[in-house]
Amino acid sequence: MADSNEMTINLVVLGRAQTGKSAAGNSLLGSSDFNSHRSPSSVTTCCSLGRSCRILGIIRRNGCELALRVQVLDTPSYPHSGLSKEQVRDTVRSALAHHFGQEGLHLALLVLRADLPLCPDESDHTIQFIQELLGPTWKDFTAVLLTHADKAEEAGFSEEAYLHSASSTLLSLLSSVQHKYIFLDNQKSIIKEERAIVLRKLLNFIRQNNYQVLLLKHSKE
Repeated sequence: MADSNEMTINLVVLGRAQTGKSAAGNSLLGSSDFNSHRSPSSVTTCCSLGRSCRILGIIRRNGCELALRVQVLDTPSYPHSGLSKEQVRDTVRSALAHHFGQEGLHLALLVLRADLPLCPDESDHTIQFIQELLGPTWKDFTAVLLTHADKAEEAGFSEEAYLHSASSTLLSLLSSVQHKYIFLDNQKSIIKEERAIVLRKLLNFIRQNNYQVLLLKHSKE
């Protein structure tokens, strides 16, 4: 919180290479802070923090409009083409403590592609990685961001139909995080109105968690 008329939410994006982590971060910020492009190897090799400008018209509290600021920590993918699991984990853990150590983390966004199936091994490794980063209460502070929703829609899947035909692995993951998930249309995510919808959903998740934050200390346990 910068002042009584402003609210800042702290987010981190996590996920595999080419899921659209950095692009999702840019969409949330309304900027192009993070390098994002197609590549045969992992693009992001270190963590970087992006900050939005003041955003109006998103949140009200006690009848008054608050200005919203969004901070997003972009992270290297896991698995990574050039870094070990330990290197990625320690890099992300250190950056979380550095940037959000005082204020705390509101939400970790696990970025998955809606147009690709989630396999059990991939899910298990991802959950283990998040648990190591965030600790035993990770489920309360994690939401799933399903990118490339436009591709799923092109294939004839509405959000409801998509979830009805989704793998038990994905459904189990969504259930474990109390069904905190958002579909992100890569074609529309740069549109101001679409961004506002996504931010309101994220704020709703944070409100459901009573505005709690996860405090992160740097350690290599």
